[in-house]
Parts: sequence; structure tokens; C-alpha cells
Amino acid sequence: MGRRAGREKYAASDLQFNSCVMDETALSLGTIDVSYLSTSAECSISRCKHSSEEWGECNSRPTLFRSATLKWKETLLSRKRPFVGRCCYVCTPQSRDNFFNASIPSLGLRNVIYINETHTRYRGWLARRLCYVLFVQERDVHKGMFAKNLTENVLNNSRVQKAIVDEASEPSAPGSFAQTDPKAINKVKKKARKILQEMVANVSPALIRLTGWVLLKLFNSFFWNIQIHRGQIEMVKAATEMNLPLIFLPVHKSHIDYLLLTFILFCHNIKAPYIAAGNNLNIPIFSTLIRKLGGFFIRRKLDQSPDGRKDFLYRALLYVHIEELLRQQQFLEIFLEGTRSRSGKTSGARAGLLSVVVDALFSNATPDVLIIPVGISYDRIIEGHYNSEQLGKPKKNESLWSIARGVFRMLRKNYGCVRVDFAQPFSLKEYVNSQSQKPVPAPLSLEQALLPAILPSRPNDTVDEGTEASLPNSRDITSEPFRRELISNLAEHILFTANKSCAVMSTHIVACLLLYRHRQGTDLSRLVEDFFSMKEEVLARDFDLGFSGNSDDVVMHAIHLLGNCINITNTSRNNEFFITPSTTIPAVFELNFYSNGVLHVFIKEAIIACSLRAVQSRRYRNGTNGASPSLISQEHLVRKAASLCYLLSNEFTVSLPCQVIYQVCHESVERLIQYGILLVAEQDDQEDVSPSLTEQQWDKKLPEPLSWRSDEEDEDSDFGEEQRDCYLKVSQSQEHQQYITFLQRLLGPLLEAYSSAVTFVHNFSGPVAESEYVQKLHRHLINRTEKNVSVYAESATYSHVKNAVKVFKEIGVFNQTKQRRDTILELSTTFLPQRNRQKLLEFIMSFMVL
Repeated sequence: MGRRAGREKYAASDLQFNSCVMDETALSLGTIDVSYLSTSAECSISRCKHSSEEWGECNSRPTLFRSATLKWKETLLSRKRPFVGRCCYVCTPQSRDNFFNASIPSLGLRNVIYINETHTRYRGWLARRLCYVLFVQERDVHKGMFAKNLTENVLNNSRVQKAIVDEASEPSAPGSFAQTDPKAINKVKKKARKILQEMVANVSPALIRLTGWVLLKLFNSFFWNIQIHRGQIEMVKAATEMNLPLIFLPVHKSHIDYLLLTFILFCHNIKAPYIAAGNNLNIPIFSTLIRKLGGFFIRRKLDQSPDGRKDFLYRALLYVHIEELLRQQQFLEIFLEGTRSRSGKTSGARAGLLSVVVDALFSNATPDVLIIPVGISYDRIIEGHYNSEQLGKPKKNESLWSIARGVFRMLRKNYGCVRVDFAQPFSLKEYVNSQSQKPVPAPLSLEQALLPAILPSRPNDTVDEGTEASLPNSRDITSEPFRRELISNLAEHILFTANKSCAVMSTHIVACLLLYRHRQGTDLSRLVEDFFSMKEEVLARDFDLGFSGNSDDVVMHAIHLLGNCINITNTSRNNEFFITPSTTIPAVFELNFYSNGVLHVFIKEAIIACSLRAVQSRRYRNGTNGASPSLISQEHLVRKAASLCYLLSNEFTVSLPCQVIYQVCHESVERLIQYGILLVAEQDDQEDVSPSLTEQQWDKKLPEPLSWRSDEEDEDSDFGEEQRDCYLKVSQSQEHQQYITFLQRLLGPLLEAYSSAVTFVHNFSGPVAESEYVQKLHRHLINRTEKNVSVYAESATYSHVKNAVKVFKEIGVFNQTKQRRDTILELSTTFLPQRNRQKLLEFIMSFMVL
């Protein structure tokens, strides 16, 4: 009843368009009668129709997306949803065949929060009234599922006992002797027990049931639906039958993530995971609730002792606690990003807890662990936006009052649809073994990868011969360098898979179109046409959508959710609505947050499009040796694209760690050739072209490990020598040119932020504390935006500033030294000359289209 009333309220106020009330079925995406019963027969019987599963018709002129890339694949699309989240066939080939069969993708979607009497054992009027209560009462959750005697088992562990003795034996003053006073040991034991009171969860099955009922009520009041793929849930259920611990690793976009995953698993009779939460949520009353639901609190930084030393006691307690949970075959939920993403993109991995899981496997605490990346997508997050933090304001600490206020605020709003995707489980043991057997070259630093491209005339840029030898010859799991590399690659693997599994929501597409296709505004009908074509583009690239229904209704739904970020006016022409994005800085920041939800779909093509600009400008600037200026070396284009990937590596990941970055860029170029955007030059034209002297010098400066042709490729591979002589032309059709411009604009804010940061470095006067420098740089970008100097207002977000400074440190622009708890920056000798800083600016600007 609450859900129906919420929809009626939403329909009545929808943008004040009397004629544009959305059809309830248009966005239901499967408000269908699908049983939660576990047997396959019952599942197949209840697997029925999805309401309003058609994609709508569009009979007007073709839009730029359809014209640019879809014609070649129209016969293959058939508007079928791709099945996302398959695990890596290179690193985990055996896991790829487990838990999956041909019928899994066809099981379709269901709305988790749509519950009626058919989901219970009872029928009749009373069952319809009490269906939520009956449903949660029938879920399989009991005390025996969860860990027992955690605190005592952890305290009695030999590693914890040793840490207690070591801390009690530390000299109390300089020059004093170590002591093992029993009183000191008891004092440290009390300290350890107090830490465990915060760390150990005390799961209550009764409270899980009660929370399940409350969440059913709440979610139905402020979400239209929460969609999952039944095939993915079947894979998770199959994994639970292996009697192994499961580790769920979701992307982190909202505080509601904590409850969402547990709620979905509870609804499908899957044991609730123990959730690692930051101690910033350790709030009175609320923390008790979290612990009863399986949450345990950990420090956001492990080194929090007053003297800045490592807290070995805390580390031992955390390690043994995780190990004990795994030994008892409990499930864990870990957020690799460490904090919610403020940009809408997946943040970099913080693999501290993941390293504990890997170490537990190494120590044989468990025979294996199953890893499950999880993608979560929201039409609109319950926080709404993170504008205050992106504007540089300090993050507000969570409090009980702020949580209560947030709940009341949520009840007054509608946040649209939610989509949760569980990737295919894979064996951690298999992944570790595959990494131990593969000959992987030494990883390159950004300085090694980018300096040859930025400063091609600088001597001694090539990687020293000893670099690769710095890694151990044997890939032994006891080797610390190999362990660090393994955990880093594993974390990247998981986040890449989770991000690729995230469905694209309607608000993502509308925000992206308004910012990077129709920034000056467009008619509603044109926006609907481009929306229809862009969602087809998303499907064509094997990414899934988090919505269905008629495009007109879905676009209106997205516009309503984006609210004040969009201006709507009624034009006199055919009584058409004209849609424009708001130009205020907070509104642009918010649109950029949601637009970034679709960036990962087009990121590789956007990198190639910006690299086209760089290659073309270089050829015009350096001359073409009598050849046609329109011809582009494919090898040079791939190398440029790879350098751009390295430059923006802190913003997103374009490939798995097991993939060669040059091969990924080459495949992206081939895809644009397949679309017809790039054309292979005729053989006669190619014979007349030779690389310019500058290009040859630039190529020679690249270190050998960066070669885009993999050492493992066969001689008859597609990456043979004939590919090096291939030259390309850019299609001059209007549709293709518009599409390239759209792709280039996607990276415009990032490149503008980085180029502005380089300009700011020109006036650098150091040394200066990193925190102070970041604040000054951010203020500089905000001032540019306020004075309308910047092309993209969203280039001034705080996340761009932090990532730009991080990149500059990694490529050697800044030297950094640690002083107490701050980092001091000063210009390196390489970039002390003004001309080198100018070359860095020119390198970044070469990719930009203003």
C-alpha cells in the first residue's frame, strides 16, 4: 500500500506536466510474481513475464549514435540483455566453468521488494495483509549459522598472545629494560578485549528478521524497485553449497550499500555476511544495531597510535579475527574502495582487508575462498550528491541525529530504481596458483611509462636493465614483493569486474547526454531519440541497463529524479519542451556524478578519440614529409592511447591486470574501424608514408617492456609486423565526426583539470605541505569556474584535484618527504626547468578539444 501511494504521489507531481504522467508499468521492470523458493522446478514455473519489457520505437531521423556505430550490429542485437560478471578466463578458467550453465542468463530479472502472498506458504485475505510478516518469518536464519566464541578464540590465538606479550614488554622509557610484568600483560589483555568488543559482531537472527520487515516497508516507500538477476543469485546459491567462505566485494556508492546486500541475501535464504565498516559509523545505538546485523567496526587507518608507530596488537587482533571467521566458513562483505565514491566512478582499491584474506589462505586457515565482486547502481543515491565535499568542504562526521534526519528525508522522496549484480564467484586459490605460474614482467611506474612520451629529448629515459630483475625470479607466495603484486592485481581484478557489472541507469544516460551532447539544451523529443540510441549502444558493448520501458517515460522519470539540475521551458514551436542542464556549479557537479555512471562503457573509445586529436595535431605541427596529413599511423595512435591510459590511471581502469595495455588499445582501434569511424588507407597511400623523424625518436625512447605486442603472442598472431605498417583515415561523415566529438568531450573535464593543475605548477613555490597545496590548487580551479574561464565547470571537483596531484607525484613532477603526519612537496630536478613543465602542459593539452 505504501509503495502504491508513493507512486501515486510521484505521478501527481511529476515535473508538473499534466500530460506526462508516467505509466506505472513502464518502469516496473519485473514487478512480477516470482517465487523465492529454492527448487529449480518452482523457479522455472514462476519465471514468467516481465511487465513492459519492450524498448519502444523511434521512427524519426537516425541519431548520431545509431548512425555512427550501430548499423553493423543491428542484426545481432535483437535487444537482448547481456549477462554480465563472468570471471576472467585467463586467471580463473576453471572457475569460469563452475556455477554457470547455458540456462543461467535466461532466468531474467526480478524485483526483490515486490512481495505478496505467493511468496509465502499461505493464501487468502489475511495472508495478503500480512505477507511481509509471513515472508520474513519463513526466511532461513538461525543462530547456528553464525560464528561462535569469536572473542575467546581470537584472544587465545598464539599470534595474539605473542602481540600482547610484546606490547607489555616494550620499554616504558628510553634506556629502560624490557619487562614482562603480569600486571602489564593483564592491562594489555584488557585493552585487547576492549578492541574486540568493537570489532566482533554479535549477530541476532531475530533482529535480522525484524530489519528485513522494516526494510521491505522502507525500500518500497522510497525505491521504485530493487532489481537482481535470478541467474546470478542461483550462482551465489551454488557457491554456498561448496562449504567454503564467500567474500562479497561490492562497489561503494552509498551508505545504503551496507543494508542492501544483506537484505537481498536474507530474502534468498543465503546467510548474512559479516560486514567490515569504518569506525566512523561506530555511533551509540546505531552501532549496536549494525553489530546485531553482522557489522564489525575497524579503524580507517591502522596506524593511529599517538607516536605514529604501527599498532601491532590491533593488527594481530584484526588478522586473527578475519582468519577465525574464515575458519568457521563465515561470509564477509568488504568494500575495497574504503569509502563511498564521491565522483560516481569506482575509486582506487585499498586492499588492506583483502590482504588479510589472502594471508589466511596462505596460512591454510581455510582450504579456499570464493570471491564475488558485486556491482550496485542507483537511479539516485539516498545522499543525493556529494557537492559539499567536491567543493572542498570537510566531510561531516556521522551522528545519530544525522542518520535519523536522513531517514526522515528519504521517506519524503523517491529515489527511483536500484540494480544489484553479483558477478560469477571465482576461486581465490586458483587465482593465486595461476599468478604463481605466469611469467609477469616487472610493473612499470608512471614515471617510467610517461616520461619518455613527455620529455622525448631527455637522455637516459629507458628503463634500467635491472628493473625487471628487482622482482624475485621465483614467484613464491612467501616472497613479499610477489605478495604485494598479487594482492594489488587481485584488487584491481575485483574492482574492474564489479565496475563492469554495474548496470547503466536512466539518470546516467540523461546526465551524460545533457553534459556532453546537448550542453546548450535540446528539445525533449531529440533527447528521447538520443536516449533510445545510447541505450542501444550500451547493450551493443555488452553492458546491461538498469531500466526498461518506453523511452519517453524513462526519460521523464530520469528528468524528475535529477530535479533542480535540469531546467525545463516550454517553447512556442509545436508546444515542445526544451531541456537544458543547469549551469550552477553544484548542479553541474551533480550531473557529472551521475554521468560518470556511464563513462566506463565508452572510456576506451574516448581514449582513442582524444589520442586521434593528439596524433593529428602532432603531424600538422611537425610536418608530414609530403604524405597526406589525413593519414594516421595505427601504431603511433595505439602508443598515444596507451600513454593517455597511464596518465589517467588514477581516474579509471581500462583493462584487467592480466591484459596488455597496448593490446587493449589496439582492440579499441579495431573496434572503431569496425564501426566505420576509422578507415584503413588504401595500399598505394600507405606505401608513400613513412614515420616522421620525431615519431621515430619518440618510439625509441619507449622502454622495451611497454611494447604493445605481447611476448606471448604467436608469430601468426593478429599483432604481427603487418600491423605496424597500417595507416588509417578518419571518416568525414557528419555522424562520425559528431560521435568523435562526443567521445572527446567525455574526457574534457579530466584533461582540463590536469592541464590547469600543470599551469598552477608554473607558479609553484615550495616546499609546501601536500594538504595545503591541494587546497590552493582546488581554490584555483574553483576560481576559474566562477569567472567562466573553464570550459567544463565539472573540472573543478575536489576528486580531480587529488588525483592530479597524485599523478604528478608518481610521474616525478614532485618529490615528497614525510614530516610527522603530513607530506611535503617540492619540485623535482627534472621539472625544475620551466621548459619541461611546458612540455608536460603541451603533452596534456594535445589530447584536448576545446
